[in-house]
Amino acid sequence: MTSRTARIERKTHETNISIELNIDGAGESAIATQIPFFDHMLTLFARHSLVDLKVKADGDIDVDLHHTVEDTGIALGQAFARALGDKRGIRRYGSAYLPMDETLTRVALDFSGRPYLEYRAPQAVESIGAFSFQLVEEFLRAFAVHAGINLHVEILYGRDPHHMAESVFKGLAKAADAACQIDPRVQGVPSTKGVL
Repeated sequence: MTSRTARIERKTHETNISIELNIDGAGESAIATQIPFFDHMLTLFARHSLVDLKVKADGDIDVDLHHTVEDTGIALGQAFARALGDKRGIRRYGSAYLPMDETLTRVALDFSGRPYLEYRAPQAVESIGAFSFQLVEEFLRAFAVHAGINLHVEILYGRDPHHMAESVFKGLAKAADAACQIDPRVQGVPSTKGVL
């Protein structure tokens, strides 16, 4: 099997981000975004998706965390798109129900090449320290668009903001892991169109 790896460099006036991704990894990670809670979420994502992931992000976090979180989502999505190539042999679809104490989240995705995010969460969720809960949606949208996936995320219920965010990132990890797996029964690209 060809190596499913990618390296992405994204530099703007607001952020400087480098990502190394190995889809067929062991869940190892080295994450440094200058945003401790975001580092925690990306570390969880790598561990539970079993990808190897290195992220180095320098951004204008003195202005706001938004640029760094969104641009990391963009770069990570680009890394998945590049590492998967033409998506030959993958299962394509993945889903997970992820419990986290009082929280339950459902994630379903399709590496369809047609980006879309449907996100449903409780309104007015409190921030997690300096990390606005709204940034979870911003990350998901950036990731979905640039990975080319149809992504549905719904926090079915929950009270603790940390648990809700964690269940989203872990659910995304498990769904992505399932979708990216090679299925020996799949011949070529998993689409009647012949391309994704």
